Amino acid sequence: MSAPSGTNAARPGRTVDAAERPPRGERFAAVTSGAWAALQAVVLSYAVVALLAVVGVLGAAQSPDAAWTSALGVATWFWLLGHGVPVAAGGATVTLVPLGIGALALFTSYVSTKRSTLPTLAGWVGSTVTYTLLTVVLAALAGGAPDPTTSVAPVVALAGLGGAVVGGGGAALGLLAQPDGPEPVRPGGRIDRWVPDVLRLGMRAAVVALALLVGAGALLTLVWVVAGRATSDDIVTGLDPGWIGGVVLAAAQLALLPNLVVWATAWLAGPGFAVGQGTAFATTGTVAGPLPAVPLLAALPGPDWAGPAAVVWGPAVVVATGVVAGVFAWRRLNPDVVRWQDLSWVVGGLVVVTGVMTALLQWWAGGAAGSGRLSDVGASPFVTAGVVAAEVGAGAAAALAWGHLGLSERLRRR
Repeated sequence: MSAPSGTNAARPGRTVDAAERPPRGERFAAVTSGAWAALQAVVLSYAVVALLAVVGVLGAAQSPDAAWTSALGVATWFWLLGHGVPVAAGGATVTLVPLGIGALALFTSYVSTKRSTLPTLAGWVGSTVTYTLLTVVLAALAGGAPDPTTSVAPVVALAGLGGAVVGGGGAALGLLAQPDGPEPVRPGGRIDRWVPDVLRLGMRAAVVALALLVGAGALLTLVWVVAGRATSDDIVTGLDPGWIGGVVLAAAQLALLPNLVVWATAWLAGPGFAVGQGTAFATTGTVAGPLPAVPLLAALPGPDWAGPAAVVWGPAVVVATGVVAGVFAWRRLNPDVVRWQDLSWVVGGLVVVTGVMTALLQWWAGGAAGSGRLSDVGASPFVTAGVVAAEVGAGAAAALAWGHLGLSERLRRR
């Protein structure tokens, strides 16, 4: 076969044909569509937070102008806090991210991108850059650093990082969800050549394990909420917030509910979590202390939840998610040609991705909720990541070894 003629023949190192590249006008249209989607995402998510902030100040004894100014300021900082930007409150710096606000922003970015953005890399870049810039602008307009003596640069940098993660992540999910969206790994592309397919299979299995683990944490959180409903009702009765305060209180608890779900996964794995210095909520025992009068905190597990049985069944749930992930991977392998080396690649990819994602989730869900005792809230990211990765990896390795040794067939023959 003769070599192809033209410019590409003289440049064999290129992996994309010039004919496959979209014209400059189409790339500009893709960038514009991405920017428009990012603007929609920011406006929609901010509008929801602003609406709740306005409701919260309706009953305050302020002039209308002061009320609106206060509401918009509170909404801006809460929206930024959902993106990981620290906020000053009561003389302390709050770094505890309400994952509900971050999830709302991620969802609006996903929906806007799926509906409005052209499914190209240029569209994703346009959406991510625009979302990041808007987050930075809001952080700069909000007044800068929580501590007036510090520089505004770290706050703006955190705003840019949070905006890139939330906006870029939602945009990527939105593009992949489109019917004609790009494939995560293009056959024959660089990632396809550099990363072994068995390693990518392990990474996909890690997503399965993490989804199951978060689901188990959500079910456990639901049980905790139901078990602590009586205490929660007593707290609400004592606060007597009224209908306006009740709406704001309910919204604030919904914003923090995903944090409790993430902490529940640390409880299942064994390390547990803390809600204040000197406290510990784990399967091995519970050490509680004075807590703020927040109804959601009534769902924290009491001493009755800890004990020898919890030490066994909690980690067993995490191992079971690894078993399911291992079965998921095994069904996508060819038993006739698979080797132990291939299985080690699968387990390696699963363990690394599970550990990294667990550490990021626990770090994102924890932080300082105030000064003093409340400066330590959440689980230890690295300890929890190591334990979860080990338990999930053990379950996956057992499932893969079981399939490779053909133990199911041997049991059937016997």
